[in-house]
Amino acid sequence: MTAHLLAGFLLGLSLILPIGAQNAFVLRVGLRGEHVLAVCLTCALSDALLIMAGVSGFAQLSARVPWAETVLLYGGAAFLIAYGARSFMAALKSESLRPSDTAQTGLGRVVLTCLALTWLNPHVYLDTVVLIGSISTQFDEGKVLFATGAMLASFTFFFSLGFGARLLKPLFARPVTWRILDIAIGLIMWATAARLLLSDGST
Repeated sequence: MTAHLLAGFLLGLSLILPIGAQNAFVLRVGLRGEHVLAVCLTCALSDALLIMAGVSGFAQLSARVPWAETVLLYGGAAFLIAYGARSFMAALKSESLRPSDTAQTGLGRVVLTCLALTWLNPHVYLDTVVLIGSISTQFDEGKVLFATGAMLASFTFFFSLGFGARLLKPLFARPVTWRILDIAIGLIMWATAARLLLSDGST
């Protein structure tokens, strides 16, 4: 039983560790101290729902709706391009480089952005619904424990990233560091969008 739980945890962690648009957003929210709990919960619960869907066999059902992947791909790419441009603009505005001196973004807007970065990214479905769902079939009676382990990996990662970001605050006391972060986030968003569009063109 422990082996099934550990297998799911390690797989989930390996899939979520690579830096991406969602992780970059959580890091920035953690550094600014803006609605960190809500964002971490949104990311982790979204992953949990997708993992449950994959283990329940949703991957086979989604194969019958091929147009859904196309909608997600282009919708996600458009959102990433727009958010990347927003990050580049933020890097150019000196007032945005001092988060402690600016008003916080509303909870609703932050959560909606987080949901868009999560649910409009086709790669999230490939990792959680398709990959984890497919591998879970190898565990038979241990399928629930395997899925639980993968969900725990998401909760562990997002809460560690969101609340652990405060340890980097001394580094981000300098405006130039925020400028570099915003530029890096913009590049990550645009690179992710390009990867989505290029992968679609190669199929």
